[in-house]
Amino acid sequence: MKIYRGFKHPDIAPACALTIGNFDGVHRGHQAMLSLLKGEAQQRGVPSCVLTFEPHPRDHFAAVTHNPARAPARVGTLRDKLIDLAACGVDQIVVLPFDSHLANLSPMDFINQVLRRGLGATYVLVGDDFRFGARRSGDYALLDQAGLDQGFDVARMNSYEVHNLRVSSSAVREALGQGRMKDATRLMGHPYRISGHVVHGRKLGRSLGFKTLNMRFAHWKPAASGIFAVLVYGLSPQPLRGVANMGIRPSLDPNDVNGGRVLLETHCLDWPESLGAEGAYGKIVRVELLHKLHEERKYDSLDALTAGIHQDCLDARTYFDTHPEAGSTKT
Repeated sequence: MKIYRGFKHPDIAPACALTIGNFDGVHRGHQAMLSLLKGEAQQRGVPSCVLTFEPHPRDHFAAVTHNPARAPARVGTLRDKLIDLAACGVDQIVVLPFDSHLANLSPMDFINQVLRRGLGATYVLVGDDFRFGARRSGDYALLDQAGLDQGFDVARMNSYEVHNLRVSSSAVREALGQGRMKDATRLMGHPYRISGHVVHGRKLGRSLGFKTLNMRFAHWKPAASGIFAVLVYGLSPQPLRGVANMGIRPSLDPNDVNGGRVLLETHCLDWPESLGAEGAYGKIVRVELLHKLHEERKYDSLDALTAGIHQDCLDARTYFDTHPEAGSTKT
């Protein structure tokens, strides 16, 4: 799979079968759409291509209007989006920076400048609620007519449902926000997971007897937060059971070494001796959040924090003991 930032690259495919979207979470509806796209691309003898945006368009409008509430909670980081899209087998991903210029393109300018001249789309597949162009004034009917006029095919995929529930990024965000991790798994087709480099932190957990793996979540508004029973991949041949805090760590100084940013802090319940004390730093790991234990809590003292972490570890062990299938999660 090839990844491009923007479409002005000499080796980008001159023609493609294209789908467009934010793909936050790459849920089962996205996966079904990408499967259809790959089949259409193969039939036409062109590569399959995903056009996505960073930042999320609603993040852009939240910033320019100084209204953070307009920004959606983020299911995944750009890294995780690209990993999940690659797992779906697409040939090419174009990440287009969403800025004021792009936001102000008319629907026809978006079709002509981006889809046709920029990406050479000969087939365009969109969802049933697809809107595009300035003020979201472009719709499927306009895109379809442009295809008829300019000689490219346009198709629309209906909503994907699981147990009569429409699968969407909004539904995934809602499930994660409410701690319904099983529902999130059903919607996504796999447990909710976050990947990234293990970075240095304040090392407070180590001083309390709970060494943690720190990963930054590259967005200020994660869809999930709280304390979770987790599995960690990438440090040993088998996944490691753990307990993790996803959030801003309210019991700590907001001016700590991580600058108050959102962190996923994971304590492995059984640390592999082969790694040593420093063996995880710099490694890329994947953490699956399987079960929410509780929301983040603010502790008034280090003794209270230590006791809280100890109880979380006990509760995570109980979860794994009563859900043996969780410890054998694959992929």
